[in-house]
Amino acid sequence: MSVAPTRGFRRSLETVSSSGEIAVISEIKRGSPSKGDLAGDLDPVELARQYEAGGAACLSVLTDVEYFGGSVEDLVAAKEACSLPVLRKDFTVSARDVCDARLMGADCVLLIAAALDQDELVSFLGLARAIGIDALVEIHDEAELDRAVAAGADLIGVNQRDLVTFEVDTARAVRMAPQMPPGVIRVAESGITGPNDAAVLAAAGYHAVLVGEHLVTSGDPQGGVQALRTARQL
Repeated sequence: MSVAPTRGFRRSLETVSSSGEIAVISEIKRGSPSKGDLAGDLDPVELARQYEAGGAACLSVLTDVEYFGGSVEDLVAAKEACSLPVLRKDFTVSARDVCDARLMGADCVLLIAAALDQDELVSFLGLARAIGIDALVEIHDEAELDRAVAAGADLIGVNQRDLVTFEVDTARAVRMAPQMPPGVIRVAESGITGPNDAAVLAAAGYHAVLVGEHLVTSGDPQGGVQALRTARQL
């Protein structure tokens, strides 16, 4: 089975960041365990187009059905509607999940360090590279950062939301950024509510922010992305 070439998820973040802006990963997100329904009736095609028009560097699309109301169909439709690289946002727990992400057209797969042992993290990261997609390794603390670096991750996201309590701790992301080694593209995830939050994270050393709830509930996704992009100039 042949698949189309990937669009370079990490490369897109690096390119935008090197231009002096913070890169925005705009998320197509219908709901979440912590907030319930956010935008259950969203149109992934229209939202992807608005994100692209606003200057997003990449898309993130939830494909988990049970907890987030997402679907593979959302990812396929969003990718076909724009030229942006796409992250499959889901719980990756097997080699098959990594391969499925590639087959459905994703350009990047999410690897949550807390959900994987070290052998799995190393194996899935290597598999992603072997089949031509990037991997965003998500961490929450210093111990998980050490594991991500040891596995060879060069794209690391710090989730500011605690997976157990769902509380957001921006200080966690600010603390973690300077501990990441050179060559790692740093992404801040969760709880980003506008340009001021993005500016704090950019000042801390993040190359990109991943924003979902704020954008899908804003009423103006295109303008929301445009505002986030200016964070480094605030």
